[in-house]
Formats: sequence, structure tokens, C-alpha cells
Amino acid sequence: MEIVGGTPPFRYERGRAMTNDVQVVGDIPAETREAVTGVVRALERAFNAKDPDALGGQYARDSSWTNAMGRTLGGREEITEFSRPAMKGFLKDSRARYEIVRMLAVAPEVIAVNVAQTPVDASGEPVRAPHGRALYVIARREDGWKIVAGQNSAIDPPTD
Repeated sequence: MEIVGGTPPFRYERGRAMTNDVQVVGDIPAETREAVTGVVRALERAFNAKDPDALGGQYARDSSWTNAMGRTLGGREEITEFSRPAMKGFLKDSRARYEIVRMLAVAPEVIAVNVAQTPVDASGEPVRAPHGRALYVIARREDGWKIVAGQNSAIDPPTD
């Protein structure tokens, strides 16, 4: 096992690194891990604030996104406009905690990210409701790190 500098330290074992509970597969520099995590955190904040402009701003202009209902949206503008009424309607009382589970180096400056979405109440406590599992492909673009493709799946809440 090799310890690599950075905060927190990354442990490499059998070609895979674990950071807290995030599995990192491939050579992903610390700056890239931080940038990708920043995109996911900004997406989470935008969703919980019900801010469709901030949410759409995390996507590339030419992105592709398939939501949990199976609808595919093309590009930042369409994602933003679809989110506007959804956030005022059926999502208005929804909040979620986004936890990065895995990062996979796909190509230089292209990272696939698996995210577990846990529904929470206003205080951040988990609630019994469908969970989400998302796959984001995040890449460096001219305007920064952006989601270029993604898909979200709704899953039943865990049984206790």
C-alpha cells in the first residue's frame, strides 16, 4: 500500500485508492478529485436550494442527461428549463444528501462519478423515501469542470 500526499491521504491498494468511503480507480490527481467533488457539491446545493440556474450551471452546454423518470434532456439550457417547474412542483419539498461513492479515470480530464443520493429533511436527517443513484461523467471544459453526461436512477429506500 502506498500513501500519497494530500488531504485526506489516499491509500492505494491493488490499483484502487480509497478516500474516506470514496473508491478512486485510476490515476486522478488531487486537484482533479477536488474539482470533481466541487461540481457534485454545487449540484447538491443547487438542488436543495431549488435553484435551477445554479443546477443547470453544473452541466456543459452540450451535455446529455437522463433523469430518474427516463427522460433524456440535451444541453444546459434544456436541463435548466426542465428543472424550473419541477423544483416548484413535485420536487419543491425534496432535499437530498449527495455522497460520492466512486471516481473512475476514463480519460485525461474525464472522470466518471457514482453518487448515492439520500433523501433528507430540512435538518439533514435521512427520511424514508426513494433514494437515487446517479452516474455523472465530469470533464474539464473551456468554462471549467462540468457534467457532460449523466443518468439518475430512483431506487426503493433500504428496508430496516
